Amino acid sequence: MTRVFIPALALVLVACPVWAQQKSSKRAAPPAAPKTAPTQWPIATLEVEGLRNYAKGAVLAVAGLKIGQMAGKEDFEAARDRLVATGVFETVGYKFGPVPKGEGYAASFQVVEAEPLYTVDFDGLNMPAAEVQEWLRARDPLFDPKPNPKLVATTAVLERYTHSLEELLATKNRKEKVLARLVPDPAGHFVIAFGPSTPLPVVSEVRFEGNHSVTPQALLESISGVAYGMPYTEMGFRQLLDSSIRPLYEAKGLLRVAFTKIAVEKDAKVKGVVVTVAVEEGEAFNLGKVRLAPDPMVDQIRDNLLRAAKFKPDTTADFNEIGAALKRMTKVLRRNGYMRAEANAERTLNDRFKTVDLTISFQLGPQFTFGKLTIEGLDLHGEAAIKKLWGMQEGKPFDADYPDFFLGRIREDGLFENLKKTKSVPKVDEATHVVDVTLQLH
Repeated sequence: MTRVFIPALALVLVACPVWAQQKSSKRAAPPAAPKTAPTQWPIATLEVEGLRNYAKGAVLAVAGLKIGQMAGKEDFEAARDRLVATGVFETVGYKFGPVPKGEGYAASFQVVEAEPLYTVDFDGLNMPAAEVQEWLRARDPLFDPKPNPKLVATTAVLERYTHSLEELLATKNRKEKVLARLVPDPAGHFVIAFGPSTPLPVVSEVRFEGNHSVTPQALLESISGVAYGMPYTEMGFRQLLDSSIRPLYEAKGLLRVAFTKIAVEKDAKVKGVVVTVAVEEGEAFNLGKVRLAPDPMVDQIRDNLLRAAKFKPDTTADFNEIGAALKRMTKVLRRNGYMRAEANAERTLNDRFKTVDLTISFQLGPQFTFGKLTIEGLDLHGEAAIKKLWGMQEGKPFDADYPDFFLGRIREDGLFENLKKTKSVPKVDEATHVVDVTLQLH
C-alpha cells in the first residue's frame, strides 16, 4: 500500500499596523486551530492488475469502490476483504497514491486468481439451466454464464453457490440440501456438478428413437461402454452423445443430426435410470469446396498436402474419412520438419444445396532440422554401411517418421544377420530446433 501524507496547511497571520498612541478596548482574537490532514480523497483512477478469467468491471462491483468516490485506507481495506471473501482469489493487495495534480487517488488492486476453473453442471437441480444461471448472475457479478459457466472449486465458492442455489429452490417450495461434486466428464476432465444431497442416479440402459441411418446395435455398442454406470446429468450425457454417437452420423454426412429430447425414468429391473434419446437425423451433406488457409510455409507444399489428403468433392461428406485426411496432411508436414503440426477443418454448411465447404488451417509450430546420426551396436564396417544408406542430410528438415521407416527397411531387407532388436532414439533440442538421432541395433 502506498500511503499518502498531506501536510497540514500553516496558518499565516498577518498583523495589522497599530498606532502606538492608540489603545484598543478589544482583546486580541485567539489563534485559529491548525487544520488536520484529510483522511479521504476522491478516487481519480481505479485499476485491477492480474486478471485472467474475470472482467475488471465485475471485480470492481464486488470491491464496492467507484471513480469519484471519497475513500481512504479503511475503505480499501474493506474492499480487499470483500474480494478475498469471494474465494476466487488466492491473494488480493492494493495501493494508492496521489495523481500528478494532487486532485485524488490513483488506486489499483493486485490479484492472483485461484485456479483451475471447472465447467459447471446444474442439471441435477431439475430446473432449466438458463433460470439457474440468471439467478446466480444477478447475485454474483463474477459469475459469467457465457459461453459455458466455470467456477473455481474453493471451499468459499462452493459453499456460497450451494447456499444460493438452496435459496433458489426454496422459491419453488423445494427445501432441499444442495451439494457440489467434482465429477469426471466423458473426456476425463472434471466438472463441478451441483445437485441434491442424495447420490446421482447411474445410467443402466440407453434407448434411441428416430434413428434410421445408424442401426440400434451400432448406437448401443458405441454408447454402452462409456455411459453405463455413469452418474447421470444431462450435460454430461450430452457430451457423451457428441463424442460417441455424433461421429457415427457424421460418417454418413448427417451433419445436422440433433438429439432433440432426453427422457429419464427409473429402471424397473435394476437400480439406475433408463435414458431415452430422441434423434433427428436430418439430410445428408456432400463435400463441397476445400481450401487451405493462406500460409507462406504451407503454400510451398500445398500440392503435396492436397494429394495426400485425397478429398473427394461431390460425394457424401464422410467426416471419419475427412479426419483421416487431416492426419495424412499432418504427416506430410512432419516429413518437412514440422513435428508439432496440427490441422483443423472449419465447416461452412449450405443447407440449400446440402453441401459443406472446408477451410483447412494449420498450426505448424517450429520447423526442426536434422543434426547428427549416431550408431550403437555395430562394428566400424557395419556403422559405415548404415551411414551410407541413411538418406537424411544434416541441416535439412527433419522427417520425424524417417528413422523408424529406415530401421524397418533394414529388417525387411535382411542387411544384417542376427539383428534381433532395433530402436531409434531422437534427441530434440527445443532451443535450436535440431534433432540428433541414435540408432540402436543389437
